[in-house]
Amino acid sequence: MGAVNIWREMGQQLRVDSVRSSDAAGSGHPTSAMSAADLMAALLCGYLRYDFGRPGDPNNDHLVFSKGHASPLLYAMFKASGAITDEEMLSFRKFGSRLQGHPTPAIDWVDVATGSLGQGLPIAVGIALAGKRLDRLPYRVWTLCGDSEMTEGSMWEAFEHAAHAGLDNLTAIVDVNRLGQRGETLHGWDLGSYSARARAFGWHVIEIDGHDFEQIDGAYSEAVETTGRPTVIIAKTVKGKGVASVENRDGFHGKALDDAGSAVAELGGVRGLRASVGRPAGGGEPHVFPSGELVWPRYAVGQAVATRRAYGDALAALGAARGDVVALDGEVSNSTYADAFATARPERFFEMYIAEQQLVASAIGMQVRGWTPFASTFAAFFARAYDFIRMAAVSGANIKLAGSHAGVSIGPDGPSQMGLEDLAAMRAVHGSTALYPSDANQTAALVRQMADLEGVVYLRTTREPTPVLYGADEEFPIGGSRVLRSSGADDVTIVGAGVTLHEALKAADTLAEEGIAARVIDLYSIKPIDTRTLAAAAAETGRVVTVEDHWPEGGLGEAALRAFAESGASPRVELLGVRGMPSSGTPAELMSAAGIDARHAAEAARRLVNGEPGRA
Repeated sequence: MGAVNIWREMGQQLRVDSVRSSDAAGSGHPTSAMSAADLMAALLCGYLRYDFGRPGDPNNDHLVFSKGHASPLLYAMFKASGAITDEEMLSFRKFGSRLQGHPTPAIDWVDVATGSLGQGLPIAVGIALAGKRLDRLPYRVWTLCGDSEMTEGSMWEAFEHAAHAGLDNLTAIVDVNRLGQRGETLHGWDLGSYSARARAFGWHVIEIDGHDFEQIDGAYSEAVETTGRPTVIIAKTVKGKGVASVENRDGFHGKALDDAGSAVAELGGVRGLRASVGRPAGGGEPHVFPSGELVWPRYAVGQAVATRRAYGDALAALGAARGDVVALDGEVSNSTYADAFATARPERFFEMYIAEQQLVASAIGMQVRGWTPFASTFAAFFARAYDFIRMAAVSGANIKLAGSHAGVSIGPDGPSQMGLEDLAAMRAVHGSTALYPSDANQTAALVRQMADLEGVVYLRTTREPTPVLYGADEEFPIGGSRVLRSSGADDVTIVGAGVTLHEALKAADTLAEEGIAARVIDLYSIKPIDTRTLAAAAAETGRVVTVEDHWPEGGLGEAALRAFAESGASPRVELLGVRGMPSSGTPAELMSAAGIDARHAAEAARRLVNGEPGRA
């Protein structure tokens, strides 16, 4: 039997198994799997280079299902490769099965979680960048995309950056089956609409019939041979291909077939074909960048230094000491100070331009290959990439994010540039860490620890210079805090972080002149939070003022309230945060207007000491 005939039979097997697994689950997307089955059969049997027995082999190709809802097809491919049994394939979508409704890295052969459309291709760009510039290995990155997700802006951020970077190790396969969840897609079967845009972005474009194996074979061969630019294969396919009752018919998206037995018979019955998947080419090892001595930045107590600058200095020092650390920035590196890394380690710096979704996606892709990425932009702009950040948690990805220009204290730029919801957003991400340093030496100490933390790790930095409070050799464990003012007879506790810690210290000095003793806590670790220190302060003073340059919802104050609830503490609390929409102005004017400066912190403390109720 010739290769094309084998591929044709494999395509039918993948369809049958997609129908069977969805039927066993009582749900799924079999018709979306059926349209791409021939494309994936040819890839699996003819072009993918992957050792399923060694998923960690650095020479393996990478296959990303950007079209994550077609997971029955992916799992059928795993069965055909001998990676899973038929029994496991039929556990699809059942509680406790690793074969979830959309792919996740709970499966050894899946790099990242997909299913939120528009994410797989951008992350594949990150993996391909790692292959070209970091690993320096010849593996290829293949990505199956759906036509519906081609309306997502993140896909076109990926198209632009992949072409800009000359990623000829990347091939996108667009399954144009015409039908989305509730009818025809934006462009239907107009292949030219996709091709014209892809060519305009600089890609090599091939249009094919996605069920003609000779055309599929020719397209894959052409993609492998193309140099200097990525390739996209625009494949016209039929949703539900092979089963007349659902073929090219609306209304069957995301549903198991009504009569799976008849569908399987129509497709030729159950098969037991085993794909002979090619082994990875070569036995190379990933490139290793040299590691040197860790020479940490040091700042003198009292010196005025912005924590964003300390971040850049610390990142450059970390890059010198650790060859696995890479840095990415969204065209603001002269403000985030990631340019310190770019100048020192240009071979490991990635300019992602004003494309925050691609910025975070690239970091996720690079960590797939074991690199340690630090991605920076203004705190406010991470909001554009939030879906990628939450999905990074589903992937179990290890990425480090640094958001500068947080809060009203940035001054005259106005509210469009002020990150005021970032702590709430990052705290809400599963397994995340959220840090908010108050001085330069503390920032450096936290950056050093970030490199080894798992999950999504977020560092919030301040635009304006603030006085250095701590010595260069002091330690700041994640999950800790620092008590800066205390006595045996404290009347009230003031909790701050970042810029507001300095206001809290000024407020404490003012209150001391009035005979009111205020304990001051630097809550630099917002998540995890130092419940023990907060609970002790609540018990010993009975009154707590939290001060933050953030909306009241979800930030430092509410994190403290949760800690009190979990510890059983019940102090009277005044939560100071930004409650009105800010405008342009000086940092001092804006912090005063928001009620988060030293004067307002002292007033809140007085109210509590005088027996007035707090405000949350």
